[in-house]
Amino acid sequence: MTEHSSSNGRTALVVVAHHRADSLTAHTARRTADRLEAAGYRVDLLDLHAEGFDPRMTTADQPDWGDREKQYSDEARAHMRRVLDADVVVAVFPVYWQSVPALLKGWIDRVWNYGFAYGRSKPRLAGKRMLWLGLAGATADDPISEAMHALLETNLSEGIAYYCGFSHSAVGLLTDAEERPQRDAEGSLLVGDAVAGAEREAQYADFDRRAREAVEKFLAAEGVAV
Repeated sequence: MTEHSSSNGRTALVVVAHHRADSLTAHTARRTADRLEAAGYRVDLLDLHAEGFDPRMTTADQPDWGDREKQYSDEARAHMRRVLDADVVVAVFPVYWQSVPALLKGWIDRVWNYGFAYGRSKPRLAGKRMLWLGLAGATADDPISEAMHALLETNLSEGIAYYCGFSHSAVGLLTDAEERPQRDAEGSLLVGDAVAGAEREAQYADFDRRAREAVEKFLAAEGVAV
């Protein structure tokens, strides 16, 4: 767990779901943590892979529909405390099959569990805010990007965050995450030539700008000065 201090009492849990520390996803998570800290948040940076989180469901963490007070595994309960401690949760992840990767899905399955995240008339997570930052290889002008964004909003904001009592949830879809442009055409993936040199640096700079704008838009919606 990596923490950045703040004096105003607000906490942001930044969850990164990628198996490589040198990935663009991890880079974006670190930049997001820095931006939240600059906005006055104490940041808890949760790197699921680096911390060895096991996304596979276990008997200990299987929901018991007859017992919403079930004591889940020590690992799950430790993560539950980190979610409870946060005012804002930001998940940063690569988009796989127009969804989240197994690492993040397993974290939600095991941690956002019955009796904790849902199943109560007074949700324990009520009032918290959620930002999902998804990195996609598709190009911004690919028609699939708009549909992907809408699908992620439905699945993540409606299906998870609002269901669990969050007061606000938004998806920031960050396209053009690959060095080789990817575009869908009549059901076939077309992969362009790799971008390198100054052009690649410009692409990185533009990506960072769009990621920063997504975070700032989210904070502005919550009335936080940016």
